[in-house]
Amino acid sequence: MICFGCFKENEVEGYCKKCLKELFDGKRVDHVLPFNSPFKEESNLYTNLTTKMSISGVQMKYSLKLEDGKLILTEKDGQYILKPLPVGQFKNLDQAPANEHLTMQLAKQFFKITVPANAIIFFQDGSPAYLVRRFDVKLDGSKYQQEDFAQIAQVTEVTHGKNYKYDLAYEEIGTLIKQHIPTYKVEVEKFFRLVLFNYIFSNGDAHVKNFSVIQSDSGDYILTPAYDLLSTRIHTPNENDMALMLFKDRFSEAYDAIGFYTEYDFLLFGKTLGILERRVKKIIDEFKENQEDISSMIDSSFLKNEVKVSYKEFYHDRVKRLKMEWKKS
Repeated sequence: MICFGCFKENEVEGYCKKCLKELFDGKRVDHVLPFNSPFKEESNLYTNLTTKMSISGVQMKYSLKLEDGKLILTEKDGQYILKPLPVGQFKNLDQAPANEHLTMQLAKQFFKITVPANAIIFFQDGSPAYLVRRFDVKLDGSKYQQEDFAQIAQVTEVTHGKNYKYDLAYEEIGTLIKQHIPTYKVEVEKFFRLVLFNYIFSNGDAHVKNFSVIQSDSGDYILTPAYDLLSTRIHTPNENDMALMLFKDRFSEAYDAIGFYTEYDFLLFGKTLGILERRVKKIIDEFKENQEDISSMIDSSFLKNEVKVSYKEFYHDRVKRLKMEWKKS
């Protein structure tokens, strides 16, 4: 059987020792929650506990804390975020927890992207949920100072309308990283890698609020671990390839000629961010590798079989796009 966190072989059902350490500081916690899902729970357990929404406002989030070796719902001092099955009009919403879990693990295990500890967990009624450990909570329970790039750019619904989260380009976020993070040369590479990952894995909702900075223990500001990574095309097949444009107010000549982003665009994007060309090429090349191993992880995931097929098709299609060459005529 596989670990419900990292997909690696495990002797017992649930989480391997490494995932138990990352998720629960080594405490043995069951992969089944001691209560039902919001849709099956007959008590008032969930009353007033619903927090933020995601996937365009259709996914509820709940706060959990670990107490006496069990995860319990809480209104304060939350250490984990729990995302049960969403409800709404989008496709395959019953696959959302498995989708996010898989995508986060791919980012971590293949592409050197830092993500918070995460796993699939189940309610007593058998319904799956996505569990993620909060990265903004210190060991003493206080919180790290954190701001997303909508806050940093001072872009709000009042100033820019309902679609304010989609009002900047990735190039502009890169500029803000240079302005606000002293170690921007390191952080801007992390940002570039994450933008490319979102493209390759069809995350069409990586908007400006899904990128944030956080104050480290040393007092410096750095990019947060990546969050809300999933292949949104599974749920919204007709969405745009990316939530934001790569470049402010323009497309490249290659994009105008071909109609989608290729390696040419990401090379240009990396140079625009001020990353050395050889570093940009190295990162891009990493996204052309390990296709068989990535397909194997998709097959090991908790997605249902037909969605696994779609996930792999979307992934391989984007890699083909990335490899497409374009030269000025």
